[in-house]
Amino acid sequence: MGILSGVFNSIQKCLFPVLEEEIGELTGKQKEFIRVVEAIDLEKYLWEFRWNGVGRKRKSRLSLLKAFVAKSVFGYQNTKIMIENVKGNPATRRLCGWERKCDVPSEPTFSRAFEEFAKSELPQKIHEGIVKKYLGGKLVGHISRDSTAIDAREKAIKKEKPQKEACKKGRAKKGEKKPVELRRLEVQHSRSLKENLSDLPKPCDYGAKYDSNGNKMTWRGYKLHIDTMDGDIPISAHLTSASVHDSQVAIPLMQMSHERVVSLYDLMDSAYDAPEIREFSAKLNHVAIIDYNKRRGEAKEFEPARKLRYNERSAAERVNSNLKDNYGGGNVRVQGHEKVFAHLMFGIIVITVNQLYNMLL
Repeated sequence: MGILSGVFNSIQKCLFPVLEEEIGELTGKQKEFIRVVEAIDLEKYLWEFRWNGVGRKRKSRLSLLKAFVAKSVFGYQNTKIMIENVKGNPATRRLCGWERKCDVPSEPTFSRAFEEFAKSELPQKIHEGIVKKYLGGKLVGHISRDSTAIDAREKAIKKEKPQKEACKKGRAKKGEKKPVELRRLEVQHSRSLKENLSDLPKPCDYGAKYDSNGNKMTWRGYKLHIDTMDGDIPISAHLTSASVHDSQVAIPLMQMSHERVVSLYDLMDSAYDAPEIREFSAKLNHVAIIDYNKRRGEAKEFEPARKLRYNERSAAERVNSNLKDNYGGGNVRVQGHEKVFAHLMFGIIVITVNQLYNMLL
C-alpha cells in the first residue's frame, strides 16, 4: 500500500493542480478517472498491441483503452454515447489523449479495439496486475465468495438432451462394473487452475436462484463469480454460463485468489456447502466458514465467533451491487462470453482501484 500512497499523494498535490491550470476545474468523476488510470500504468499492458510498421498505422490503443476505462467510470450506456460525450467534453477528451474532436476514432474502430482487448483477456490481466502490485504478499483476513446474475441481450444456447447409452442384453460378466463418471467437484482439486477454468461452461443460457425472501428469480445470460477481500476489494473474478452452480466455481476461485494474495478465512453461503470445497480450503491452510445447507440434514448454527466473522461476507454483496448500480454490471450491451467478461472486468478494475484508495483515507 506504500506504493499506492505515493501515487495518491502525487496525484492530489501535483497532478490535479497542473491539470486544472491546463484544462480547467475537474469534476469528481474526472478526478476518479485520473486516479484509476494513474494507478494502473496502462502502457505496460499494451505491448502486444503495438504497431509493427507493416500496413496502415493504427489508432492509439492507449487512448482507446483509457476511453473504455472512462466508459465504466462515467457510466456511459454504450460506445456510441461514450464517443459523443468524449467529443463534447474537451477536458475528458484530452484526458483520454485526443486534442481535437476529429482525433477521436469512429465507432467501428472502438469496436475492433474492444474485440482485441476482449480476446486477449486484457482487462483480466490488468486486474490481476493491480491486485499483485498493491496487495501481493499482504495478509488478507477474509475472502468473501459469491456470484451475481448478469442479464444479456443475446440468444441462449440450445442444450442437447443427453442420449442414454443402449443397455447390453444378457447377464453382466463376473467382476464387470459400470464405469462411474466423477463429478466436477471431485476432480477439480487435482487439476490446475487453467484446466478447471476451461472446464466451466461459458455460453449464454438460462439461470435460476432464490432470493433472500425465498422467491425464485430467473434470467438469461451469465453469472459472474467474485472473490472479495475486506474493504470491498475484488481479488479475482470469473464469468460462466448462468446455469452453472456456485459450488462449481469455488475451487477455481480459491486457486486464482491463492496465487494473488495470502488469506486466512473463506466465507461462503450455503450454496458452497460441499465436503470437497471444505477440504480444498483446508489444503490451502484456510479456515472455511460456510453456511450449512438444510438439504444436508438438520439445520446447524455457527459458533458465536464464526458467526461474527461470517457477517463480513456482506462485502461480496456490496461489490455486486456497486458493479451493477454504478459500473456497467446492470447494463450489458455487448454479446458473447469474451466481450461480456471484458465489459464487466473494466467495472471491476475501477471498483478495485477506488476501494484501494479508500483504504488510504
